[in-house]
Amino acid sequence: MSNDDSSPSLPLQNGRPRPQRRNPFSLTLIVSGLVVLAVLYVISSAYYTVAQGERGVITRFGAVTGTAEPGLGFKVPLITKVNPISVQTQIIKLDNEEAYSQDQQAAHLQLSINYSIIPAEASAVFAQFGSEENLQTRLIRPRVRQQLKNVFGHYTAATAISQRDKLNTEVREAVQEAVKGLVEVEGVQLEDLKFSKEYESAIEARMMAEVEVQRSTQRVANEKQLAQITVTQAQAKADSQLAVAKAEAEATRIRGEAEAAAIKARGDALKQNPDLVALTQAERWDGKLPTTMIPGGAVPMLGVK
Repeated sequence: MSNDDSSPSLPLQNGRPRPQRRNPFSLTLIVSGLVVLAVLYVISSAYYTVAQGERGVITRFGAVTGTAEPGLGFKVPLITKVNPISVQTQIIKLDNEEAYSQDQQAAHLQLSINYSIIPAEASAVFAQFGSEENLQTRLIRPRVRQQLKNVFGHYTAATAISQRDKLNTEVREAVQEAVKGLVEVEGVQLEDLKFSKEYESAIEARMMAEVEVQRSTQRVANEKQLAQITVTQAQAKADSQLAVAKAEAEATRIRGEAEAAAIKARGDALKQNPDLVALTQAERWDGKLPTTMIPGGAVPMLGVK
């Protein structure tokens, strides 16, 4: 009984299958493709681009050799590497940072820091920290926390609340001093400041009491000023009335003296000239006799000499 085999049989050599020969054209094609890929890789690795807002830190076998400005540049493939470092403004947020005030009150603060790497120091930043994340973790965050605690420790809880702007300014200045050289701190914002609810209630009550004391003091001062104004006005009115009375008295005295002087002058004139009365009567007589006369009465006559 014979077995049917549809697969082609291999030629036999000395009773064994003869090995197939490989196509040399296929091997050449594979090698050529690999060479082309290698050339393309080398060409693509021979240039680099640095984006605006970044600096390229150039390393050769891992050692920093320089800094590249934004734009297109060329490098030695497989030997030189360009590592981008951002010099744009970055923001770090610190949430729920605990610090103690001068009077040992625990507070939880939230703040944000705006900073940027100084472009000229990009290679130094890369050499010391290797990346921007390491820069934040190993330099900026620890020093911000330290300076925050140092500055906050000089404030009582009450002054930290009432002088929050001053506290913010001093924290910013301390942080700028602590990280200067590699980065520039553009701003620090103290976004939130919380004490315990009990202490905040006590602070609020005390501040309200102080405000009320200030209002009472101001009210007393206003009333005192108003009383002083009233006294001044009364004194001015009294002085005015006194001045009027003195003026009237002086006017009366002057009128009296004038009348007395006039009477004395008339008396002196009569003494020196007794006929002055008759002359005055004659000057005032209109030449008419009275229309009504008493029977037996004398006719009024003027004496004439």
